[in-house]
Amino acid sequence: MAVYQGARPRSIALPRPPLTGGRDEAPTRAAAPALARRRARTAVRARRGPNRLAIVLGGIVVAFMLAFFSLAQEIRVSATTYDIGRLQLEQDRLEARLQEIQSDLSRLGREPAVRKLALDDGLGQLGEPVVLPAR
Repeated sequence: MAVYQGARPRSIALPRPPLTGGRDEAPTRAAAPALARRRARTAVRARRGPNRLAIVLGGIVVAFMLAFFSLAQEIRVSATTYDIGRLQLEQDRLEARLQEIQSDLSRLGREPAVRKLALDDGLGQLGEPVVLPAR
């Protein structure tokens, strides 16, 4: 409950102020002395509230920032997915090359293959060994 300076409680025993007004007029109360009012802020006195345009523009800016952040995250995820796919293809290619080299080594490491390669390079079959007598 607010208490104003100079305000007194009304008692039942005190008479009420007389009504004014003529026969044809509605009765009104006598004008009471006005109390001093509190000073209001300039924006309130001028009936200016927060600028709605600024609030709307701020909301649009925040929405665009969130949209760009989401877009950046999605681009990062898609780039990572692209890199993973590229690296898997590279791994598959390297595994195929490894398998090919292993099969070549197992094929070329046997005696018939070594003999054929030696003959192709111009090497011949060795003759009987020469044994030298000891002195």
